Amino acid sequence: MVEPLKDRANVLFPGIALAGLVAIAAQFLNEHYGAPAMLMAILLGMPLNFLSEEKRTAEGIAFSARALLRLGVALLGARISVEMVQALGLPFLALVVLGVLATIGFSLLIGGLFGRDRLFSFLTGGAVAICGASAAMAIGSILPKRENGERDLAFTVITVTVLSTLAMIFYPILTSSLGLTTDATGVFLGGTIHDVAQVVGAGFSISEETGDLSTLVKLIRVTMLAPIVLVAALVLRKGAAPDATRPPLVPGFVIAFLVLATCNSFGLIPDAAKETAGHVSRWALLAAIAAVGMKTSIPKLLEVGGPAIWMMLTQTVFLALFVLGGIWLIG
Repeated sequence: MVEPLKDRANVLFPGIALAGLVAIAAQFLNEHYGAPAMLMAILLGMPLNFLSEEKRTAEGIAFSARALLRLGVALLGARISVEMVQALGLPFLALVVLGVLATIGFSLLIGGLFGRDRLFSFLTGGAVAICGASAAMAIGSILPKRENGERDLAFTVITVTVLSTLAMIFYPILTSSLGLTTDATGVFLGGTIHDVAQVVGAGFSISEETGDLSTLVKLIRVTMLAPIVLVAALVLRKGAAPDATRPPLVPGFVIAFLVLATCNSFGLIPDAAKETAGHVSRWALLAAIAAVGMKTSIPKLLEVGGPAIWMMLTQTVFLALFVLGGIWLIG
């Protein structure tokens, strides 16, 4: 038993180590130059595409792109609790949930206008609606295997991270020019910016109170990831051809996410464990995205085309207008 595990570890280690090194480099650029870590991880990984076909590293890179991703998403559950949801209040909670669902529905409706299929529309719509790169990775892991699946995933991660970074810069200016209150500003930033890190950056650039509220709203959007992935997995399983490989009935990482969120809601996870889970989650996701970058061919990425970029920009604008409209109605 021990020997096969040791042999398996020896096979996987070179690829995992490479993904880890790229993740460390991305984090260094983030800490010293303010560059988005997720974006840097995939961009640094892409020139190393040849290593995904190298015998010594291919399996470890594939393992990192798949298993480390699921570990990272599952550990996000340790940050979620029922108290967070209750603290926001029912009207704004409903707005956040409806914003996520409406954006995904809107994405499925407009996909054909941009020449994209429903799987691509769901992938990009989920990334924009929920939590950026992390959502893209989670959704990508349950989609049926297809020829350009990894290319589309890499494109989505890059584009949603760039859009999130632009939103981090311009949304605080927008909220100021619109004269939104502190609470409305926090709800808008947390309800519209794609990635958690950029929400934190935008919120705390205004005030500590805005930063706390926007982060809370963002984490509530993150809680939507598990049920949406679960429902999507069930739908995809039901719609799969009889001879096709079906996704699992309930993805294991979704179960782990929900279990951790439940435990945290009952106060069963110590603060030190939550902090550790957060760090492990971040590094696992960074390494997974680096591995996705290494599995992505730049020429193939360019094949996605301009209409797909405009599609994701349209999704982003829709979400912003939806949340702004809701804030205006709630008052």
